Amino acid sequence: MWYYNKAPISYHMKILNKLQRRAAVWILETFKTSPAEGIKAIAGIIPIRFHLQKITRRSQICPLKLPDNHILKQLMDDNPPRPNSTNSFNIGSLTNRQRTLTKGHLVDSSVKSNGIVPSFSPLDPEFSLGHRIIDNFSNRFSFNLVNRKEKEIHKIYAQELNEMVLSNSSIPNTALVITNASIKNDIATSISHIHSANRPLIKTVYHASFVTSSEAELFAIRCGINQACSLDNVSKIIIVTDSIHVARKIFNSDSSPFQIHAATILKELRKFFISSDANSIEFWECPSKLKWRFHHDADKDSKSFTVTPSYPCKIS
Repeated sequence: MWYYNKAPISYHMKILNKLQRRAAVWILETFKTSPAEGIKAIAGIIPIRFHLQKITRRSQICPLKLPDNHILKQLMDDNPPRPNSTNSFNIGSLTNRQRTLTKGHLVDSSVKSNGIVPSFSPLDPEFSLGHRIIDNFSNRFSFNLVNRKEKEIHKIYAQELNEMVLSNSSIPNTALVITNASIKNDIATSISHIHSANRPLIKTVYHASFVTSSEAELFAIRCGINQACSLDNVSKIIIVTDSIHVARKIFNSDSSPFQIHAATILKELRKFFISSDANSIEFWECPSKLKWRFHHDADKDSKSFTVTPSYPCKIS
């Protein structure tokens, strides 16, 4: 609570630096005159200021996980108070001058929340026991993984993928969704190709900045499932991806940074499964090294985009 922006901590930092230096000298059994930064690096000790910054940034995110009716969440509300509102002590009621003079942990948490997009929802009903997809529709989805123990895995699995496409290509109620994602210049490109009999190829492309490759892959799967479910008379969806480990996180009810995408996908699949008892979805793994023609086309498309990130002016 005492380590926040503009806090007078010079005296406290001197004491902590001395304690950390003594610990590093004791660990290495070196001379007391050795340089502090050098012995800390050799001892594998992170400088105390960086350690405090790491702890503080993590603690600033904790209030964001509180329910909306919590008193701390109400104090951190950055919106201007409404007329006749009882919440007149929130941060949004401060003037610009008061904001510059106000210091504290809650103020830093409020500032930190402006750059954070919610990524998990532990109380989402899709993850509650007895209501999950894996509890009610466990026979409607399946995963087909690569058997990496085979010596000629590429030839064998490519043949399996080709047979799967041939067996479903003539069925009008099947949608084949090929997903892929790539990152270039901190810009992620998520792309999905949807093949269906007697229908033109559907391509969806999305760009996002400063996201992980797993998030981009999961978003591509999310968009592909959303597009496939919106097609008429589709009872079977086949997802082909090179990130099958990301696809399996959809049905994982544990808290993770992918829960927002997973909850949205599960809600769409629930509607899809309820609409007909014959509806199902399959996930097929396709490593990029395989260069299977359908997935290779999506891979080339995702890497063909050259997007230049644009940021707002610092003085705006």
